[in-house]
Amino acid sequence: MKKIHIVIALTAFLSFSCDSFLEERPLDELSSQQNFKEPSHAYNAVNSLYRNGAPQLFDGSHYGGAEAMIGNYMSGFFDNEYKGQEIHVQHTQQLTLNGNNLSSYLGGIWDDLYSGISRANNAIKYIPTTPGLAEAEAKKLLGEARFFRAYAYFYLVRMFGGVPLVTEPYESLENLYVSRASVADVYALIEEDLKFAVNEAGLAETSMVTNGKRVTKGAAATLLADVYLNMSGFPLQANRYADAAAMAKSVIESGTYSLEQHEMSGGSVVMENSAYNKLRKSDASATEYVFFHEYAVGIAETIYPVWSYTTSKPSTVKYAITNGAYAPRSQFLWGYDAANDLRAQEKQYYHSSIVINGETKTFPPTPYFWHDDQALFETASSGKDIEMYGYADVLLIAAEAIAKSEGVTAEAAEYLTQVRSRAYWKSNAVTIKSGLQGLSANNFVEEVWKERYRELVFEFKLWFDMIRTRKYPETTQNGNGEITFVDLIGHTNTWGKTFEEKHLLFPISELERQRNKNLGEQNPGY
Repeated sequence: MKKIHIVIALTAFLSFSCDSFLEERPLDELSSQQNFKEPSHAYNAVNSLYRNGAPQLFDGSHYGGAEAMIGNYMSGFFDNEYKGQEIHVQHTQQLTLNGNNLSSYLGGIWDDLYSGISRANNAIKYIPTTPGLAEAEAKKLLGEARFFRAYAYFYLVRMFGGVPLVTEPYESLENLYVSRASVADVYALIEEDLKFAVNEAGLAETSMVTNGKRVTKGAAATLLADVYLNMSGFPLQANRYADAAAMAKSVIESGTYSLEQHEMSGGSVVMENSAYNKLRKSDASATEYVFFHEYAVGIAETIYPVWSYTTSKPSTVKYAITNGAYAPRSQFLWGYDAANDLRAQEKQYYHSSIVINGETKTFPPTPYFWHDDQALFETASSGKDIEMYGYADVLLIAAEAIAKSEGVTAEAAEYLTQVRSRAYWKSNAVTIKSGLQGLSANNFVEEVWKERYRELVFEFKLWFDMIRTRKYPETTQNGNGEITFVDLIGHTNTWGKTFEEKHLLFPISELERQRNKNLGEQNPGY
């Protein structure tokens, strides 16, 4: 563990102030013993977690994209125009990464996640003894802190395998360097933290948008459902599908969430106000966004609109730089039915043209979902929130988990149908559901995987799905969105590079291994 984690644990959280932005007040540097003397200190400690740890992976730079994108670069299905200088993109696409050539980049991800864990540990230890903090308030704050600790470890265990389990603040130089725990033990802590958040913390049973943009019971249950789904796949294969289904169904049956629907006129979808464009234009959907990363102009601005154009930007764009940092490869777009999937239509999920003064300018497809008219053409500043877990993800987890634990029930088919019928806007939901119910469990699950591939592209879930299933989604250039799932190991990516078993994990930064000799051997194959 880096010494920076000691600094974080022994000092206060230097926070920006804005009453409307998680009501966080700035603090001078304080030791952990000086902090937590009044309720505001406890709130400030938890508020800092919304911008550190796992949420931090969803920030990014104009050139390098967001750290959360690295898995999808690894899949070979996404490109970055600035990869000539962004070596993490080159090495992951070409499968030439190791603990030396990506030491700084992967070490940065490691540091971000462990700094969030360190902050969470500090909060978890001292919140219960904070004077003046009511028991109910303390439990909610503990639930939030444990949610963020679990979320950080969830990224670490999927990316690096067994990692050091640190559950106490760093308050001395003793026990600074911790050995790696097993994958099972890391998941056990994640499960314990999230079960507390769901069952004991008293988190609000409403949407995050209507809860002051704070973590809710639904967010914790969704993360736990995803954890159980991943535990059921590789490498653990723990068969927690029934638990995943139960958690996802608790979110569905809460009645809090629903999919955004298309605006209709004369029986046709108003394309500018399709569900996808409604989500694009809104700050955060109260019904569809289960957990999201909050941004605000002047406080913490997002650069996602920059990634909605290629480097050859229109002259009307106010940003100095745009970059196709998350440019879908043609082979990825082949996974959509070009004629019948609304997500594949121009200016829905993606766009490839703009009209300027009556003249059409074209460019390779980039994410229209992040297009912000005001930011791009007026202010060069955006505060739109970024979805990390959406209701569609909940429905798809439930559909897959039910099929794996109970079979293809009407309930499982209904959940998948809700996602698919919104996308296939020309199709009848009854017909879609009927066709799904006639499938075998394995074939049905593959239909779920296809919709996860298409629907969750902006939540960066593809690579994690590939390593938990160990399947590669092979597409064909026939226009009908055909996807065939084949073995991942031994298959080539879109750059012609062959996946090996070692690629199921990222290498640990060699700089981190030098600092912490207790980390032991590098991940196999690196």
